[in-house]
Parts: sequence; structure tokens; C-alpha cells
Amino acid sequence: MALLPKNICLGRDGRIAIMKKVPKDLWEHPHYKGKAKVVERSTGVTDEASGIEIAKAMLTELERQFAQCREDLRIAPDKSVPGDEGLPKKKKTGMAPKARAGADSAGDQARRDILAAAMIEFSEKGWHGARVDNIAAQTRTTKPMIYYYFGSKEKLYAAVMVEAYGGMRDLEQGLHLNALPPEEAMRRLVEATFDHHAAHPEYVRLIAAENMEYACHISGLPSMVQRNAVAIETIREVLERGEREGVFRPNVNPWHMHLLINSYSFMRVSNRHTWMAIFQVDLWDREDAVAQRHLLVEAALRYLKPDRD
Repeated sequence: MALLPKNICLGRDGRIAIMKKVPKDLWEHPHYKGKAKVVERSTGVTDEASGIEIAKAMLTELERQFAQCREDLRIAPDKSVPGDEGLPKKKKTGMAPKARAGADSAGDQARRDILAAAMIEFSEKGWHGARVDNIAAQTRTTKPMIYYYFGSKEKLYAAVMVEAYGGMRDLEQGLHLNALPPEEAMRRLVEATFDHHAAHPEYVRLIAAENMEYACHISGLPSMVQRNAVAIETIREVLERGEREGVFRPNVNPWHMHLLINSYSFMRVSNRHTWMAIFQVDLWDREDAVAQRHLLVEAALRYLKPDRD
């Protein structure tokens, strides 16, 4: 490999990367204070020509961010000008936090836009068929910026999977089940799970595709384990309250209950087309979907009823 341009290097994984020092005058900026003073980012590609092109664009964007940070500090410097100790202190304008918040919110919005486009691309084409170029084309950003925000295609995919699971977990927490009687809480949970799967077929496709990959892209991700542990704890809490109040049978396994609720909700989406081909039955027929939803709720609640015999 020929000598690479300044601030462009070969990463440990063989991919072209950038490495640039944070200017000393920005060390006190909140974005860099207390953090590493060298910015390292992978382009996500090993091809030298493509990698250099992406890296140059990433460096240009980094310089733009440096300029924004300098503007933040110029608007509201953190320190007094040397020699003005005897002068009245100027009131802070309050503009710096707004400027930083604006920059941060713009970055957050860009990440959300990328994740939304990536979720569609990965769910429709799978890991191997998805292209970062296509994701960039569907957003107001560029391929180099996608690598800047997420580091690589693999990390973007992992972020998409975390986001997909997170949507279900956020929904569950938003139900505030602990404020409802156990039976009503379980009913709400089953209905919400059924509805979420129906409304988000991309979620189902992503999970199905990742299972075909033996979950190799999400295995070992602490964020996935921690975020999804709450799903079992949510069910466990409802089951324990129901048992204490005598409306649920004792010792119900929360993982089994989670499997019961999600497997039915999942399969009617994942197997819709094969079901139609084999049985000529549309699982998404509106009237039949209402019956399916009722069936799942009743199956869950009847299973949980105490044995009176």
C-alpha cells in the first residue's frame, strides 16, 4: 500500500481510517472535555481508493465540527479574559448551550434518519444484500457521514437491531402496567405486542434474518441483553402480582409466557405469505385479525387462571 495522505491511516482491521488530533483550543469544549484528544474513525472499507475518498470527506466534516465548536466558545467563553479580574463580570448570554444543543440535535436527527433508512434496507434485503450507498441515498447525508456516525456497516446493523428491539421495549414501558390490575395488565401487554408486530413487519423480518445468521451480529452486545431483560421482568412482575392476588396460577415461567405471546404475534407476520400459498388464508384479513387478537388474549388469560380443582 502506498503512503497514505495526512491524517489517513490503516486501521487494525485492515480498513482505511482517519486519525486526527483535537485542536488544543477546543479541549475545554463540552464535546471534547474529559475525552480522548484524538479522533479515530473507520471508513468501513478496505479498498484503498474508496477508503481514501471516504476518509477525506470524513476529515472535511470533522473540520466543520471543529469550526462549530470554536463558534460555541466564541459566543460564550468559559473563562474570563486575562487581566479583567477587577472589572465587572459580563452576564452570560445563554447562547452557547443553545448553539451546542442545536448542533447536538442536528446530529441526533441525522442518526435517527440513518437508522430509519437502514432499518428498511436491512429488513428488505438482509445483511448481505443491504448497501450503505442505498441507505445514504434515502437520507440527507452521505456514505462517509454514515461511517462517521456509526463506524462500519456491521455497527450500523447492530444499532438497527438495538433500535428494533428497543421499540418494543419502549412500548411495554409506556403501558404503565404496574398501575393496572394483573389481569388487565396482561391483557394490555398481549394486545400491545400483537399490534406492534402487525404494525412493524420490518421488525419481524429483521429478527427472522438475524436468526438465519445465528444471531452473530448481536451476540455479546451488552446493550441488547440489558435492554431486553426488562421484557422478562415486566412479565414477571405482572405474574407475581396476579399470583399474590389469587387471580393467576402460581409458578408461571415468565420466559414461557413471553414465548407464548410473541410467537403467535410473530408467526402471523413472518408466515403470512406461505400461509396464503398453502391454505389460501390471509392472516391479515381485517376481520380474521380481530379474531386472532382475541384468541391470543383469551389463550393467555385462560392459561393463567388458577386451577380450582
